[in-house]
Amino acid sequence: MSAAPIAGDVLAHLDGQISSARKLLTHVLRQSGAIRRRDVDGVLATMTDIQGEMASRTRLESERSELLWRTGSMLGVPAEAITLSELTSLMDDADADEARARSAELRGLLAEVEREHTINRALMRQEMSFLEHLTRMLGLAPDAGGYGPGGSTGPGGYGPGPGVRPAARSTFHVVDYEA
Repeated sequence: MSAAPIAGDVLAHLDGQISSARKLLTHVLRQSGAIRRRDVDGVLATMTDIQGEMASRTRLESERSELLWRTGSMLGVPAEAITLSELTSLMDDADADEARARSAELRGLLAEVEREHTINRALMRQEMSFLEHLTRMLGLAPDAGGYGPGGSTGPGGYGPGPGVRPAARSTFHVVDYEA
């Protein structure tokens, strides 16, 4: 089996992974903007885009597995033991350098996607906590069932709890902090 085709296949696969990671990062950044603008439709649209890109990444994972299996067969080791070093050992120096550079770019993109996704999750939790607080403060929580895990039963839910009468009309000052 010739090692030359594996170099082209690995480089093409890394290009596909990089392209997918860039799309994912674009979607996650758009989602961040939508969250900050409190654009519910925008958040939902980006969630759909992210799910679509994750579905296409399934194909990339299948290609990756096939490349690792082929490389493992060439080297006589199990596919799960193949690293970038083993892959590049089957390439000429220029292709190996290019594969290492693309792999580093991919790792950087994926780290950025993860970082931005983590920020988005924190922003969403912050928004949901604000809505929970506002609902409780305004006495707009439903009588039963609420949105929280404890329904409208007091501290764990959204209502004032049993035996507590809703306050008469109050004025609340709300501060809107954006991350």
